Order: sequence, then structure tokens, then C-alpha cells
Amino acid sequence: MGLPVRAQAKYWGIAAAVIILILMLLGDVMMPFLVGMAVAYFLDPVADRLERAGLSRVGATVTITLCALVIFVLGALLVLPTLIEQAVALANTAPDIAGHLHAFLTERFPSLADNGSTIRKTLTGIGEAIQAKGGELLNGVLTSVVGIVDLVVLIVLVPVITFYLLMDWDRMVAEVDKLLPRDHAPVIRRLAGEVDRTLAGFIRGQGTVCLILGVFYAVALGLLGLNYGLIVGFVAGMISFIPYVGAVVGGTLALGLALFQFWGEWWMIAIAGGIFLAGQQIEGHVLTPKLVGGSVGLHPVWLIFALSAFGSLFGFVGLLAAVPVAASLGVLTRFFIAQYKDSRLYRGTSGQTGPETAPAFESAACEGPASDEDSA
Repeated sequence: MGLPVRAQAKYWGIAAAVIILILMLLGDVMMPFLVGMAVAYFLDPVADRLERAGLSRVGATVTITLCALVIFVLGALLVLPTLIEQAVALANTAPDIAGHLHAFLTERFPSLADNGSTIRKTLTGIGEAIQAKGGELLNGVLTSVVGIVDLVVLIVLVPVITFYLLMDWDRMVAEVDKLLPRDHAPVIRRLAGEVDRTLAGFIRGQGTVCLILGVFYAVALGLLGLNYGLIVGFVAGMISFIPYVGAVVGGTLALGLALFQFWGEWWMIAIAGGIFLAGQQIEGHVLTPKLVGGSVGLHPVWLIFALSAFGSLFGFVGLLAAVPVAASLGVLTRFFIAQYKDSRLYRGTSGQTGPETAPAFESAACEGPASDEDSA
């Protein structure tokens, strides 16, 4: 005999509370394991394809791990130092940019030359704030990353965890499937499949889109000769998972920097803007249809809220867990809405499945005034 719904809800609630408590108490310890799990999940389809091509699971895992390590090391040695250097330089140059903007405006509006003018004080304050806050942000990020993810974890622990998880991924999924409650196993499998499709569409699909766009923007702006083009392209690519936001933010930054660097060379400024227009077209007509497909079921606003909430509650570990949890909650929400619409609470005693018909007075109003014959 199955457990009553009340008892099942109690046990599932206890399980959820235990998971949240573990994340809060062991966040820093669990971080490399969560990173390894995320990387293994991302690479599992590649391992499956290599298996179908004739490699063993161990051989496929070794091949993927070696390739990933080479790419990571090259990126850490060649790209990361340049990104940090450009970010620090951009933060330090902010007061000069504000000064140039003030000089530009003063030529056209002489009243701004007054030292006590509100606009001059505002521009000076903005430049100093960007410099101070930008430096604090970079130092804080670097300090937290070094404190949480030290060199040993990055070089040794995460690759080892990823290797073993990737090698045993299919077997672990099969073992978890055996532990499912038999009465609810079909429903849980269906929901897990929907979560997997959502995550695959977002993490593998949208993540690849962001990576390609970031590389495209950075390389194109670098070839144009725009100062700080690498960091602008990186930022635009990182936030491209939110529709249009990456192109708008990156395009605004690129155009602003291009105006100061290429003033008078309007074709160079136009090219800087055209790069982001081209990137938006490539994303909408090529990358997203090919790599992401249809809707992944994660609304941008819901995703931003999940990242903010979990990042605030659990720190960096919360950011790692935010996307899977947001996808799972989205699937569960749609499931419970479907259950609700199939219940008597929604249908009522009449058993209607669609929206109610319009009230009589609305129908009469839509028909228009009655004719004289009808009145008679």
C-alpha cells in the first residue's frame, strides 16, 4: 500500500531541507564537486558520440579530459591575463573618459565650464565612482576566486572529479533510476526528461551561443583596433543568454569607446556598431535555431531572479546550482499547473475544461443595439 500524500509531502520536504542545509554548511567544500558534475553533464553527449564511434567509455573520457585540459590551460595562459589587464585599465581610465566627455560637452555648451555646475560634478563623480567601484569589484572577485578555488582545486581536483563522473555517468543515472519510488517512477522519469531537455537547451545550447558570440565580438573589435575590445566582447558574450541584452550592453560600450578613440572617423564608429548588429543577426538566424532550437523553458526574468537569489543565499555555489534548480522548478511548476487544471478544484462540478463563456451582458453589448423589430 502506497504512502498517503501527506506523508509523501513530509518526506520530500525533509529531503529538500536537508539539501538546502548541506549547501549552506558545506558550500565551499561542495564547490569543486558541483563544478565537476556540471562539466561532466556538459560533456556526456560528447562521450556518448565517441562511444558510438567505436571508443570505449574510458577511452572517450580520457580523450575528452585531455582536450578540455589543453583548452583550459591555453585559455588561462593566453586569454585570462589579458582580460584582467583590460578590465583594470578600463576601470582606471574611467575618470579620463569622463573628462573627455566633459570637454566635448563644454565646447558645445559653454555654461558647463563652471566648476560648480551640476553636470560637471556629476561627470566627475561618475568617473571616480567607476574607478573606485571597478577596482573594488575586480579585487573582490579575484580575492574570492583565489580563496574558494585555489590552484590545487583548479589543476587537480576538478579534472579528477570530472573524469570519474563522466566515466560513470550512465551507470549512476541507471542506479538513481532504480531508487525511484515505483508508484511515481514513470512521472519522475518524464519530469526528469523535461528538466534534462531544458538544461541541455540552455547550458549546452545557449552556453555555446554565448561562447561563440563572445569570441566573435572580441575578435572583431580587436581587429578593428578598439581599445578594451576584448573585455567588451567578453562581457557582451557572457550576458547574451538574455535576449538582446548582450548586444545592447556590448554595443553601447563599444560605441562609447569608439566615439572617444575614433572621433571624426565615422566609418570606424559605424563598424563598431555594425559588429553587434551582425552578431545579433547571426545569433537570431543561425546560432539559436541550430544550437538551442525551440524554447528552453527558462524565462530570462526567472533566470535572473534565480541567479540573484541563489547567489545571495549560497554564494558562488548558489550561482552554480541556480540554473539546474530554476529549470527543475520551472518544469515542476508547469506539471502542477497541468495537475491543477485537471482537478475538480479548477473544473468545478460542471467539468468544464476551457475558459468560461462571456457574461450575458458582454454578449449583448457585442451584438449592438437591438432593431425596432426586435424591440417590438
